[in-house]
Amino acid sequence: MNIGERLRYARERARLTGAQIRERTGIGESSLSEFENGKREPSLSQLRMLARAYSRSVSFFMSEGPIPTEIVLWREQPSAGAGAIEVEFLRLCEQYHNLEIWTKEKSPVRLPVADADADKDRFGYPHAEELAKSFLRESQLGDHPAHALLNILEEICGVKVFHLEFEPTGTAASTFSETFGPAILLNSHNCQWRRNHDLAHELFHLLTWRLFRDSGQPDVRAAEATEREENLATCFARHLLMPAEPLRTAVNARMKEGKVRFEDLFDIAREFDVSTESLLWHMHFLYGRSSAQADKTREDIVRAKTLALMFEDRSQAPVPGRPARFHALAIKALRRGEISIGRCAEYLGTSRQQVMKYVEQEAMDNEEIQVAPA
Repeated sequence: MNIGERLRYARERARLTGAQIRERTGIGESSLSEFENGKREPSLSQLRMLARAYSRSVSFFMSEGPIPTEIVLWREQPSAGAGAIEVEFLRLCEQYHNLEIWTKEKSPVRLPVADADADKDRFGYPHAEELAKSFLRESQLGDHPAHALLNILEEICGVKVFHLEFEPTGTAASTFSETFGPAILLNSHNCQWRRNHDLAHELFHLLTWRLFRDSGQPDVRAAEATEREENLATCFARHLLMPAEPLRTAVNARMKEGKVRFEDLFDIAREFDVSTESLLWHMHFLYGRSSAQADKTREDIVRAKTLALMFEDRSQAPVPGRPARFHALAIKALRRGEISIGRCAEYLGTSRQQVMKYVEQEAMDNEEIQVAPA
């Protein structure tokens, strides 16, 4: 067990300097250096302070064996505090995993991942499109996938999805851990249609994780996909969120002499819960417009954006701090005595007083439902 090695890893992973740790914990840089170099070990109280500073559990530093690989794949690095956002994301994933273990309700991962032995250099747009169609069939998302995608990924596919605030808003992240499985991080600032696109976009990265990622790479800090991989992810997202035949039916119903009014365009975008920009590009390819007509599509997108203030008032409810299943598992673990009130409050990001409300009501003598005839 090398606590020093794990302490150094956790600090560097959080992108914190010795001076910043001194400010947060009161532990001097010389002491921190001695801890990291294995010259002496921190006391339990010091280890707890360092764990809080690094958004890690104390058990992470006490664990034996190699440090687990942690790759967080960003579409674009956050403009500030990337390290803190990443470790918070990973901490939430670890907590989710702990709750599954404590409640004995580990969700199996059901994702049709791409063949890791395939030639990633030959994986092109037709493959991304077929992967989207395959996922649609297997997950039974229906004609309007955006309305059910988040629930299917969380409840059926075993993907952990969290929302945090960060800038720029037009980015998201994903990771695929050997410990807790696949996970996606979305921006809680974004509107619903933007989060739908980001969710589908990051899903592509999870499905092709072992095809494009090298789990043995030495630098496992925040990663960025290539421009080609990002374009493939966008192609996948379009085909997943806007299946060809349902979209064609929706467009044709509003088409007159080969044209669709802008006000109808916004209706279609709401129907599929996507952006007008994504919709226009998908229509561009679906109806066989040539590459020479791409400038006209771009002009249509600019026009749609100017009309958005008039037609696109898609108000949204606040994004929950934790997934519904995460919350349910935490309450189950609390009621079964697997975690304390304090730990439950920490996991749910709420107060002990709020958690007390979940245990104030005593369990009924019989909390079962008779389904089959007795």
